[in-house]
Amino acid sequence: MKKTSSLFSIPYFLWILFFVVAPVTLLFYKSFFDIEGHVTLANYETFFSSWTYLRMSVNSILYAGIITLVTLLISYPTALFLTRLKHKQLWLMLIILPTWVNLLLKAYAFMGIFGQQGGINNFLTFMGIGPQQILFTDFSFIFVASYIELPFMILPIFNALDDIDHNVINASRDLGANEFQAFSKVIFPLSLNGVRAGVQSVFIPSLSLFMLTRLIGGNRVITLGTAIEQHFLTTQNWGMGSTIGVVLILTMVAIMWLTKEKSK
Repeated sequence: MKKTSSLFSIPYFLWILFFVVAPVTLLFYKSFFDIEGHVTLANYETFFSSWTYLRMSVNSILYAGIITLVTLLISYPTALFLTRLKHKQLWLMLIILPTWVNLLLKAYAFMGIFGQQGGINNFLTFMGIGPQQILFTDFSFIFVASYIELPFMILPIFNALDDIDHNVINASRDLGANEFQAFSKVIFPLSLNGVRAGVQSVFIPSLSLFMLTRLIGGNRVITLGTAIEQHFLTTQNWGMGSTIGVVLILTMVAIMWLTKEKSK
């Protein structure tokens, strides 16, 4: 039985080796080379001493934080409402369904909706307000990114809320707790693991968004993900792009450590 289990685990370890360990190792390796192929620490010195990169870092964290906050404020009440529905699994599937659609297709769809000739501006023109610049703004970027990340916040929170024993909630009410007290003292603390998982699932990918910044933000939204794309595809400075990637990976690890479940 143990030999069979070990045999089945081989593809998993091979996947981890070739698609996680090897790329990350190569990224760390390339970060110590400049554009001319010389071994140097100049990339890290440039990153931490350049106001441009520091501003990109602040922008990345700021946008990721806003996107995470928006999705959390929408997802928690939604997940709580879903747990009280009769066909909750069906409604949950409908919420997850948009994740099956390619990200690029969704981005282009929103470009049409928010464009000067799009549905929203046509409605504003019909109402007598006139067309507005919606596309290529911070609002459009945060809106689209939050919409795309929403299912990844709802799912873990829903699972955490759905696992709560209703007898515990009923017991709190029998002891005199009102709705707000039952939520703040019982429901929310018991669902914190789902909130932590949702924050990780949204905040970490939002740090490295680059396609939405180009298509929806119109390069007005500049993040570290955009800088990595430009260094690898435009300037061909793979060392600097790798350095930014390493910084992002370390930031993601720090976020995972900060949001992990605290041992009692």
